Amino acid sequence: MREVVDGVFELRSVYVNVHVVVTDDGVVLVDTGLPGRTPLIERGLRKIQRSLGEVTTILVTHHHADHVGGLADLRKRTGARVIAHAADAVWITGHNRPAQPSGRLAKLAERLIGKVEPTKIDQLITVDGSEPLPGFTALHTPGHTRGHVSYLLDRSGGILFAGDAAASRRGQVTGPPAPVTADPARAGQSLARLAELEFDHAVFGHGRAVSGRAVEAFRKAVSG
Repeated sequence: MREVVDGVFELRSVYVNVHVVVTDDGVVLVDTGLPGRTPLIERGLRKIQRSLGEVTTILVTHHHADHVGGLADLRKRTGARVIAHAADAVWITGHNRPAQPSGRLAKLAERLIGKVEPTKIDQLITVDGSEPLPGFTALHTPGHTRGHVSYLLDRSGGILFAGDAAASRRGQVTGPPAPVTADPARAGQSLARLAELEFDHAVFGHGRAVSGRAVEAFRKAVSG
């Protein structure tokens, strides 16, 4: 667990990041990582003198297993409200099930990731630019999934939680990988939209945080 900026922490869970935001009203998680990683999150919280009991809200960026793998367990253990976009809701609640993987590598990946338990969503995001929590703006950034959401926190010059709308590699910002992106063209449009905003810091589902006029790295990714 490392502090990115002003009460925003990043916890790496295998190859995906979970983000922790300390607020006046409790702890907010942005995504939950892979299945079975609740003990890792609990240890991370303990390192910053926080506990699972202080988690009040879980903001979901999208329904992929490496981002909602621990959602059901954490909701049960913390009583936190789960907030996600309506377009991804059917996957999170289990009304739609992912297609069975084909091929040896895909099946191996499923075994390594583990089974994702469906769970209830307490609050649906249906309006782009809404404020699901004080200080957080929900930005509908479809492409990687239909209901992908990035969140902009009004703190320290603006902190963008990009989820998988963008990734960071060696300090450079890129779009999400095409093979696991539902609509690459829309993903490109969403990346361009983020580049039009103003924020100093950005954190990602995959890759290290970017600080110091982070939006310029997005603009470079779009223009390049």
